[in-house]
Amino acid sequence: MSTPEHVAETAASLPILFTLVGAMLIVCFYAGKLIKKTTLPSLIGYMLVGALFGPSFAKYGLQVFTEPVLESLSFITQISLGFVAFSIGSELSMKSLRRLGNGIVWIIFSESFTAFFVVTGLIYLVTLDLPMALIFGSMAPASAPAGTVAIIQEYKASGSLTQALYAVVGFDDGLAIIIFGFAAALAKSLLLAEAPGHVSEGFFQMMKAPTVEIILSIVVGVVLGFLLAQLVRFIKNSRDMLIVVFGIVTLSTGLSMMWHLSLILTNMVIGFVLINTRREALVHKVTAPLLEIMPLTFVLFFCLAGAHLQLAALPSLGIIGLVYIIGRSGGLIGGARLGAIFGHVDEKIKKYVGLGILSQAGVAIGLALIVNAEFAGLGAEIDGMSHGSLIGTKVITTITATCIVFEIIGPILAKYALGKAGELGKAKR
Repeated sequence: MSTPEHVAETAASLPILFTLVGAMLIVCFYAGKLIKKTTLPSLIGYMLVGALFGPSFAKYGLQVFTEPVLESLSFITQISLGFVAFSIGSELSMKSLRRLGNGIVWIIFSESFTAFFVVTGLIYLVTLDLPMALIFGSMAPASAPAGTVAIIQEYKASGSLTQALYAVVGFDDGLAIIIFGFAAALAKSLLLAEAPGHVSEGFFQMMKAPTVEIILSIVVGVVLGFLLAQLVRFIKNSRDMLIVVFGIVTLSTGLSMMWHLSLILTNMVIGFVLINTRREALVHKVTAPLLEIMPLTFVLFFCLAGAHLQLAALPSLGIIGLVYIIGRSGGLIGGARLGAIFGHVDEKIKKYVGLGILSQAGVAIGLALIVNAEFAGLGAEIDGMSHGSLIGTKVITTITATCIVFEIIGPILAKYALGKAGELGKAKR
C-alpha cells in the first residue's frame, strides 16, 4: 500500500514526466527526420536522442533519463511491445501462412536451433565452460520484433518477404523461451552436480515454469482474442474501434505482467485469433486506426530503448562478446537460409530473411536477469564466487553490450533486406 509520502513524491514528479515525454517526442521526431536524410531508418535517430540524454552521457551533465524516470516511464515500453505483438499477430492469417507453405516453419526452427548450437559450440570452445555455453546459446534465438516491425511500417513494406518476417519474428520468441527453459534447466543441473550435498530438482521439474508460461500465454491470448473478435462485430466507428483495441491490448499487457506471462506471445495470439476468425475487411477496420498511433509508440519506445543503452559497456565486450555477436549473426542468417532451402520458399526469402531478424533487446536482457537471479550461489567456487554467480555476471555484462550492437545493426539490415527484395514502399513522412 502506498504511503502518503510516496503518493506526494509521485504526484510531484508527474509534471517532470509530462514535460520530458513532450520534449522527447518533439526532439526525437526531428532527429528521425534528420537521420533519414542519411538513408538510415528514423528509429536510429530516436535511439540516439535517448542515448544522448541517458546514463551513457551522465558524466557530461546531459543525463535527463535517470533510473527513477526510466522506471516511471517503463509502462510506455510495455504497452508499445503489446501493440507491436498485436500487429504481428494480425498479419498472420492462416491463408497467408499457407501461401508461404511449410517453409516458414522450417525457417523458424532452423534459425533458432542453428543459432543456439552455433553459439553454444563457439562459447564452449572459447571458455571450456559447458553451463555458460548453454546459457549464451539459449540467448541467441531471442529477437526484438519492434525493430523489424518499425521498418516494415515506416517504409510501408509489402510482399512475401515482409509476410515471412512478420511470421518469423512473431513465433521465434515463443520458441526462444522454450529453448531457454531446456538449456537453463540442463545448465542448472550441471552446476548443482558440482557442489556436494546439493540435490537437483530434476530436469522436468525445472522445465515446469517455462512450459506453464508458454501455455498460459497462449490460453490468455486465445480468450482475449475471441473476446475482441466478438466485440468488434458491433462497432462501426473507427474511433470506437481504436478504444476497444487499445483496452484489450492494455488489459492483456497488464495481465501478462501480473501473471509473469510472455507479453509478446499473449498479444500476438490475440491478433492471430482476430484475423483468423473475422472477415479481412473487418480486421482491416480494426487495425487501420492502429497504423495512425503506431508511429507515436515507436518514437517513445525507441527513445527509451536508447536511454537504456549502456554505451560504457561496449569496451567490456571482450572475446566472449565478439564470439557471441559473430556466432548469433552467423547462426540466424545461416540457419534461416538452410531452413528456407529445405522449405522450398521464394528465392528472395531464402536470400534475405536472415538479415531481417537480427535485432535483440528486451527478451534477451530479461532472460539474462533471470539467469543472474536464479544461478546465484550455484556450483563450485571459482575465484571467490560461485560458478553460477560468475555465469550470471558474464551473461548480464555481455548481453547488455551486444544488444547495443544488434539494436543498431538489426533495423539497418532489415531495411537493406526489404530493399533488395523490392518490397519497400514510400517512406512515411
